[in-house]
Amino acid sequence: MSVFTAATDQSVCTPLPVLGGDVTVPLVTGGEVTYAALDYAASAPALQRVWDDVAAYAPYYGSVHRGAGYLSQLSTDLFENARRTVAGFLGCRADDQVIFTRSTTDSLNLLARALPADCQVFVFETEHHASLLPWQDARVTYLDAPRTPRQAVQILERALADRTVSTEGGYGPALVCVTGASNVTGELWPVRELAAAAHAHGARIVLDAAQLAPHHPVNIRDLDVDWVAFSGHKLYAPFGSGVLAGRADWLRAAEPYLAGGGASRKVTRRQDGGVDVEWHESAARHEAGSPNVIGAYSIASACKALTEAGWDTLVAREQHLIAKVRAGLAEVPEVRVLSLFGDDAPRVGVISFVVEGWNSSHFAAALSAEYGIGVRDGLFCAHPLVRTLLGTDPQSQGECGAPEAAPGEKSLNAIRVSFGAGTPDEHVERFVTAVAELVRDGAKWRYRTEEGRCVPAV
Repeated sequence: MSVFTAATDQSVCTPLPVLGGDVTVPLVTGGEVTYAALDYAASAPALQRVWDDVAAYAPYYGSVHRGAGYLSQLSTDLFENARRTVAGFLGCRADDQVIFTRSTTDSLNLLARALPADCQVFVFETEHHASLLPWQDARVTYLDAPRTPRQAVQILERALADRTVSTEGGYGPALVCVTGASNVTGELWPVRELAAAAHAHGARIVLDAAQLAPHHPVNIRDLDVDWVAFSGHKLYAPFGSGVLAGRADWLRAAEPYLAGGGASRKVTRRQDGGVDVEWHESAARHEAGSPNVIGAYSIASACKALTEAGWDTLVAREQHLIAKVRAGLAEVPEVRVLSLFGDDAPRVGVISFVVEGWNSSHFAAALSAEYGIGVRDGLFCAHPLVRTLLGTDPQSQGECGAPEAAPGEKSLNAIRVSFGAGTPDEHVERFVTAVAELVRDGAKWRYRTEEGRCVPAV
């Protein structure tokens, strides 16, 4: 099925087993309740399958690419097999490289360090900071927020057609950076069309798939993107690893992202006292130091688990949950769901909203303390986008406690609920019930600001 076409079969509605599914938390009003983890967009809980795989391997842990012993050889094989698993998961081309990093942020900073001289970068202001900020040493063109997928393509096409001439004459190399699914609205972006526009103007494109890969299949060849970046901790493998996968030429030509052992093939002293280094041309060039074999293995395990579960089933179940949440929020007139592309836009399980008359931090704190529901509040490391959606001044500040905004006034930040393959129906049902009750009855507890966060008063 298409990465941008939601399945409609809801015949299988069983969540995948995840760690923490039976954790209970105390309520300020008394008693305990099973924790409803609805902040998947920040970090998804680890799949039980991933945890079991890592636990089974842990006794056999050894150095990677470093030793002749059995455990070292086993760990090296495991690490390189993980690379091949990820390549298959992403549908990589034969000559693509898969580099293990710490996160999406790390991956995109690595690519930023590998840009050819005088490369011009085009990035929408709607990006997460991980894909908005790494390019500041390049010639960056920040693009305005579009209001339709078609407008996104048009804005990019105009910017590429009008791009500035390089210092050496001509247009020079160019790179487009775009998200696959918004970490604020959950809306899917027209990646294929943006890739076609980039390539038509001689530019390359990197896809920030941090929010897309946990929810939909991502295929480099089908989308025709040049690179993909994503994080393990959003893909049900929270062990501090990420991936940058794609074309090898810019990566081979660049100085290593980190200098050190593993990245170097040969090091010799010169007669003048200096050092000559011959760097690897493989992915190892940008993986200096002892690699995070457990992190790489956990990502590969998650890739296998999602593939085996079946994307049609996973997407269908998530659309079922999205429909429940959106229907519940629509029943509360005081709630406004944030969107760039409109109600009918295809999306993943990430929904941000504001509640009229409520401070978002206060509302999120009450969901946690009184209902055992974990959501996110704030600007979600996407400040320009959230402020565009809210229509607020960048200098605005908000405090918790009493409602910050009178009816009709603008909220200064937002609330985000997000879910995925491990979310049971009861969690989203409890969430929509809690939203309705808080708006109707108000909070049952008093709250105060402590170190910038809204917390229950003792």
